[in-house]
Amino acid sequence: MKRSASAAWSGDLKHGQGQISTETGVLRDAPYGFRARFEDGPGTNPEELLGAAHAGCYTMALAAGLGQAGFTADHIDTRAVVTLDKEGDGFAITTVELTCRARVPKIDTAAFDQIAQATKLGCPVSKVLKAKISLDAALDN
Repeated sequence: MKRSASAAWSGDLKHGQGQISTETGVLRDAPYGFRARFEDGPGTNPEELLGAAHAGCYTMALAAGLGQAGFTADHIDTRAVVTLDKEGDGFAITTVELTCRARVPKIDTAAFDQIAQATKLGCPVSKVLKAKISLDAALDN
């Protein structure tokens, strides 16, 4: 299975503009630029999109892991905070902080924690990232 996205850019780094699109059309010429990435300007940025991908992947993988253990979640909500830090002459994504809250009937905390941590390691997006990935996962009662 392959999925694709594309990006286009015009101009210099600080004043240029870009557009990001996805194969499915969910994003079509979504604007991105310097201000959206390094300030609070309009548009999206690669870190935000990576965070959305990681949160979505983790959440689906957790649902699968719970299902394999015989549980079905009523609700899973995951947030990913992606940190872009200055390193030397460039930048690097250094951390991803995943925060997950789930309502899962009939599961105890120990079983949930074991499945949540295994999911962090096994999620395909987690596997591709070299950044330190932390996880704060808890059951909502």
